[in-house]
Parts: sequence; C-alpha cells; structure tokens
Amino acid sequence: MQEYEILLSLVVNALFVTLLGWYLITNLQWYNYSLSRVILKHHKARWHVFYFIIPFIAYHTTGKFFPIFFFFGVLPSILLWHKNLDKKLVLTWRVKRFLILLISLTLFQDVLCTLKDACAVYGVFMPLVIAYIGSTIIEKFLFMTYKKEAKNKLKALTELQIVCITGSYGKTSIKNFVAQILSKKFKTYATPRSINTLGGIMGDINNSLPEDTQVYVCEAGARQRGDIYEITTFLEPQRVVVGKVGAAHIEYFKTLENIKATKLEIMQSPRLEEAFIHTSVTDEPHDKVKFFGNEISDINATLNGTDFKIELDGQKLSLHTDVLGEFQTMNIAVAVHIANSVGMSYEEIVNAVKELEPVEHRLQMIKAGGKLILDDGYNGNIDGMLEGVRLCSLHETGKKVIVTPGLVESSDELNLKLINAINEVFDIVIVTGSLNASLFDKNLDVKNKIMLADKTELTTVLANQTKAGDVILFANDAPNFI
Repeated sequence: MQEYEILLSLVVNALFVTLLGWYLITNLQWYNYSLSRVILKHHKARWHVFYFIIPFIAYHTTGKFFPIFFFFGVLPSILLWHKNLDKKLVLTWRVKRFLILLISLTLFQDVLCTLKDACAVYGVFMPLVIAYIGSTIIEKFLFMTYKKEAKNKLKALTELQIVCITGSYGKTSIKNFVAQILSKKFKTYATPRSINTLGGIMGDINNSLPEDTQVYVCEAGARQRGDIYEITTFLEPQRVVVGKVGAAHIEYFKTLENIKATKLEIMQSPRLEEAFIHTSVTDEPHDKVKFFGNEISDINATLNGTDFKIELDGQKLSLHTDVLGEFQTMNIAVAVHIANSVGMSYEEIVNAVKELEPVEHRLQMIKAGGKLILDDGYNGNIDGMLEGVRLCSLHETGKKVIVTPGLVESSDELNLKLINAINEVFDIVIVTGSLNASLFDKNLDVKNKIMLADKTELTTVLANQTKAGDVILFANDAPNFI
C-alpha cells in the first residue's frame, strides 16, 4: 500500500470512528446515558440505521471505495443531521472524557496497526466498545467520589432543612413556588431548571449550594422503580411533597400503580418530619402526612391572574397571584402548606403568593409585536395543556393559534382529548414533529392546520400566519429526536 493510501485510510478511520462516537454520545446524553434506552426506547430508531448501522456495514464492505462513500455520504449526512437537531450535544466533562478516550484509543490502534502492517482494515467496533466500557467505569468511579463529597457537604450543614418534591406533574412549578415563598423569610436555594436526577442533584450540591443556605429545595424525577428511593436516602429530606400523579412516562412504568409506588418511595426518608401528598396518589392515613388538593375553592383563573381561597388550619385565606392557570392553584397550595409548617405568618404567606413570578415556559405570558404569547413549552401533562386552551378561549380579539407536538410519552386517548379541546377554540393549529402527526392530521377540525416535520420553518410560518391582536399558545415542546 502506498504511503498516501495508508495516511488516507488512517485519517478516514479516525474521523469515521469519531463521528460514530459523536452520534453515540449524543444519543446517550438524551437518554441519561442509558444504552438500553437508546437502543430500545428511542423514538426515532431509524436514525440508528441511517447514521450508524449502514455506515458501519459500508466500512467493511466497500473496501478502497469507502473514503469516497465517507466524504460524500457519511460525513455530510451526519453533519446535516447534527445541524438540524434542536437539542444538540452539550460538551460536558463527561462527554469530553468519552471523546478524548475514544480518539486516543483509535489513534493508538491505527498507529499500531500501521507500524506492524497487521491490519487489512482498521477497527471501528473495538475502539467504540472499549471507549464506552472505559468511560462507564470512569464515570462510576467519579460518581461515587462526587456522591461522597456531596454527602459530606450536606452533613456539615447541620441546620439545613431540605424539601424534596416529586410527582408526575408540576414538580418544577412546586419547587419554584416553595423557594420563592420561603425566600421571603429564610435563606433559600433551589436546584436550577429541571435538575431532578441523583447525579444532577449531587453536582448542584458540590458546585452551587451556598453554605449559608437554610432551606434547600429540590425535585426528584424517576424513570424506573428505585430512582426516588435513591435520591431520598441520599438527601434525607425533612419535608417531602408528592404532587399530582398521572400517566406520565407510562411506557417506562407500565401501570399507574407502579408510578404511584415509585413516587411514594420519597416517604422513606430517614429524617422525615412532614409529607404533603396530593389526593390523586393515595388516601392511606399516616401520622406524618397532610393531604392537599381538596382544600382549594372559589377559583377564578383568567388572563389577568388567578384568585382562589385555601383552607389552612380551619381558616380560609384569600389569595391572588399573577401566575396563570387554574391547575397552578394546586401547586401553590402545597407551597403555602409548607410555608405555614415552617412558621410563616398568614400575612407573610398572602404577600408572598401575591409576589410570585411565573415559572419560565409554564404558561408564561409574553407580549410581543402586539401579539399575546402564552409560553407553555415545558408543560407536558393533559391538565396543564387543557388549561392553556381554556385561557386562550378567553382572548377576545384576533385569531387563536396553538403550536404543539401533542402529548409526549402518553396515550392516544389523552391526545384525542386534547385534540377535541383544540377543535373548540383555535383557528390555526401548527403541529410540530412526527410523533403525533398522523393522529392530529386525522382528527383536527379547524380552519387552518399546518403540519411541520420539524421546527426549522416555525418562525417563518408564525410571521406569515399571525398579526397584532392574535393569541399564540406554545403547548408543550418536544425535541426533534422525539
């Protein structure tokens, strides 16, 4: 083999393995680094065929023509795939460690094969497998190190009160409301965004939790039995919340009873003092449990805010908030209960609720160009989406427009319920993504329905279809890998 052919083969192999590794780690990051979920639960498993299996087979079958196939087929297709992603790979230290290990292994293998003239074709599969296994071992070792570091930090904060929140719906909203209300009286810190895994919580404690914090508020998410238990026994919160439970992520848990049992793992905190549980979860009495959800009355939820009453220790408090959505009264109510339990006065609670700020992307009102926008992009449950539809029905001028992928990781039955509500209210429906496209296309009955395979054209479509005076609801948002 000529020197230039050897060099070309080495370069092509190194680039090819790196591209496959980039594709692999991107998918792993989406699915919380679970290889089984990437293989078995991926919503667009066909991508694996186009961007991994076919290129892999071609590498071993096209021989000396593979460089042509690589530069004119594989490379541009994967680059185009990556460009069109709306949730691109985040270069965390975990990702960097994987890529560095993969590239190092590939170059070592290729140089060794070249020097010994022992390989007719450079390996692709082995560097990927060894890098994945090696990366997994490294991350498990670092995980245990970081876990010990975070646990020691929590133990050192002897006066720290921890509030941990789980549920199918509203975890992030409850967390933010609890943190906002308690911050009026205590030094309060809450996990940012939607961090709700043990690894995310550990990283937050190690890197961001101030040492003078009096109340730490975090949320706990789950994809399988034991996830909540693991977080709970690590944090050992004194107060816990189980919000409303429904058929979210039903494909992972199979039954509603499994979901409820998983959420109730939070009750196993060794330092548990009080638990606040929504009535949709259980009615089993417990000396440390306070049920919430039925104490709310006289709700008046409009585009101008929400008024409601809540019964607290036999008294009724009248509350007002600029936060939109009738369903949010439930989330605010449990925050009020917690505030009451830690000694805030009724006056302090009423004023704190009045000053609550909407949670970003959860029925967040935005006014732009004369248009009223309700950004409910992070809300993926049927109750919240139906409330967004109802609020839009109150808008009296202009067209009513909804942008939605429908419900994700849910059932056709609930999506049909959403479609029926949409048909009653909206003039224009823009369906994004392919997950529920056929169901919506078949059952929508509105003046104008627009089906978008992805969101690249959304801005242009909205500019052409809407004008000042219109209301636009962004109901849920799904990245295009779903």
